[in-house]
Amino acid sequence: MSSIAPPMISFRDATKVFGGGRSGEVRAVDGVTLDVAAGEVFGVIGYSGAGKSTLVRLINALEPLTSGQVVVDGQDIGALGEGALREVRSHIGMIFQQFNLLSSRTVAGNVAYPLEVAGWPRARRAARVAELLEFVGLSDKAKQYPSKLSGGQKQRVGIARALATNPKLLLADESTSALDPDTTRDVLNLLRRVNTELGVTIVVITHEMDVVKYICDRVAVMEHGKVVEHGDVYALFARPQHPATRRFVGSSLRDRPSAAALERLRNRHPGRIVTIGIREDGASSNDLTRALREHPVDGTIIYGGITEIAERPYGSLTLALEGADDAVAAFLADLATTTSVLDLGTAASPLADPDAVPERGEDRDGGGVRGNLDVGAPGLAQHGGPDAAPSFNLFAPFRRWKS
Repeated sequence: MSSIAPPMISFRDATKVFGGGRSGEVRAVDGVTLDVAAGEVFGVIGYSGAGKSTLVRLINALEPLTSGQVVVDGQDIGALGEGALREVRSHIGMIFQQFNLLSSRTVAGNVAYPLEVAGWPRARRAARVAELLEFVGLSDKAKQYPSKLSGGQKQRVGIARALATNPKLLLADESTSALDPDTTRDVLNLLRRVNTELGVTIVVITHEMDVVKYICDRVAVMEHGKVVEHGDVYALFARPQHPATRRFVGSSLRDRPSAAALERLRNRHPGRIVTIGIREDGASSNDLTRALREHPVDGTIIYGGITEIAERPYGSLTLALEGADDAVAAFLADLATTTSVLDLGTAASPLADPDAVPERGEDRDGGGVRGNLDVGAPGLAQHGGPDAAPSFNLFAPFRRWKS
C-alpha cells in the first residue's frame, strides 16, 4: 500500500443525529474526520452502539449526513442527486453479517442479480458469474440454493455478489460475526485476495479485534459516535492510548493476567511480579535475556502471550523476580529504557494492572499463544489453538529460569 495513495474515502466532521423526540437526540456519528486510502484494508472497530455501522452507511448514503462531509472517490456524497448516487453506489459493494441472499434464487442467480439490475446482457452476465464463482471457490455450487449451503459458503456467495459490478470499494459490515473461527479465517483470507489481487479498497466493520489483527492495514476505534484513536494496526496494538483501544487489545491477546489470575500467581510466587512488553524487532526479548544475565536477579516466566500482527511479533511476558530490592530496581530501570515495564508489586504490596481484562471461560481459539501461558510449579502450561506459536524459543538463553 502506498503511503501517498489518494483517499478513497474522506470524512470531514461527519455527523449523524437520530431522534429528537421524547427520548432526545442520539449522535450516532459525532464529528468524525478520517481518511481511508485507496487500496488499503481499513478496519472500524467498536462495541455495540459505538456508531460504526452508521458510519459505514454514510459512505454509500444509505444514511444521509446531518452535517459535515463524506467524499468517496472524489465525489461529495452529500451534494449528489439520486441519479448520481446510484452511479456512485454501483462502484461500492457491500457484504452483510446475515448474508442477505435471495432464497428463491440459485447461487448463480444471486451473483447475477446486481448485473441484471445494471442491465448487463445475458451472455456477459453468465461469463461474469462463472468468473466470480471460480474466484470464490464455488463453481460446483452454481445451481444450488442458499438453504443447501454452509454459513461460510453463503458468505462467499455474498462476496461474489458484492464484486459483480467490479466495485472499487467493498464495505464488510460484521461479515464474519455469524461464522465459526475456522470459517472466519477462510473468509478473511478471501477478502485479502480481493484486496491484493483485484486492488479493491475494503472497509471492515467489526467488534472483534482478532479480525482487525488478521486482515487490516489500519484501524479506527469508535466509542459513543466518535473516533477515539486511529492508525497503523501494529502501532495501535503496541501503544494503545485510549482506554477503549486498550480494552480491545487486552481482550484480543489476553497476554496479561486478569486480577483474579494475578492473585493466584501472587499466592504461588512470592517475588516481585512485572509485565514486560515484547515488540517487533526482537530487541525487547534480547534485552530481557541480557538484563537477567547482567543483574543479580532471578526471573521466572509465570504468564504471557506472543502473537503476530502484520507478520511482526507482539505481546508480553509476566515474570516473578527475586533478588535484593536495589538489584530488582536496577534491572527494571535497565529494561525500561528499551521496552514497556509494568510493576505489579508483591503479595505483601500488590499493585493493580489498570488495563487488565476480565477472565473468560475459554482461551483457546486457534490464533497463536494468546494470554494464557501460566507457569506453575510443574513447568509451562501452554494453551492455544492447533497453530499456537512456540513463542518461548526466544528465551532459551535465560540462565536464571526457575520452574
